[in-house]
Amino acid sequence: MTTPRDNHLLATLSGVELERIEPHLEGVEMALGDVVYESGRELSHVYFPTTSIVSLLYVLESGASAEIAIVGREGVVGVSIFMGGATTPNRAVVQSAGLAYRMPARVIQEEFRRGGTMQHLMLRYTQSLLTQMAQTAVCNRHHSLDQQLCRWLLFSIDRLDTPEINTTQELISNMLGVRREGVTEAAGKLQKAGAISYRRGHIKVLDRAALEKMSCECYEVVRRETDRLLPFVAPH
Repeated sequence: MTTPRDNHLLATLSGVELERIEPHLEGVEMALGDVVYESGRELSHVYFPTTSIVSLLYVLESGASAEIAIVGREGVVGVSIFMGGATTPNRAVVQSAGLAYRMPARVIQEEFRRGGTMQHLMLRYTQSLLTQMAQTAVCNRHHSLDQQLCRWLLFSIDRLDTPEINTTQELISNMLGVRREGVTEAAGKLQKAGAISYRRGHIKVLDRAALEKMSCECYEVVRRETDRLLPFVAPH
């Protein structure tokens, strides 16, 4: 069982601010593969993950997809609601099952308009999310699949209390925008190097230092920027 303060953004709010919104926070289970929202549809809630991770994917007309960012206990899913967009062209899918708290769009919009800590946090978090999206786009274009997988694994375990990730080969391939065989090959290399153990979507990080060494600079760029913008809610 979790509490709202297990989400780092909510934990940063003052007691008064949290008391004001807590009646509107609903605990929800996030099952692996659940679609939190679809491209182009109006968002009714924002989600504050506590033990779950949500992947933001861009889906092409052909059905091909690629991950543009991941959100865990350090953040919130549905920034377009308080940024004034209401809809977004990407899809949000649960990458790692767990729990989250959701809040109606109306409530987060009202709280955002009040100013104060909530508005400040949401704006800084959105900037950190944009950094992650931009760096992911560069990474997907210029770095090897092995490096991309290392970056993805590091992002994921930063947002969990365990070095183990339970997902599916299909989800990983969709997130990285490659065929399943590519994921199997890349994971096999990391396993051979002793960095992870891998079996049909179940991944356990055995040597984080090795994983960081084999990753590209993209992980560190995003981590540093998150620490700079959200010093009290960094995900690691």
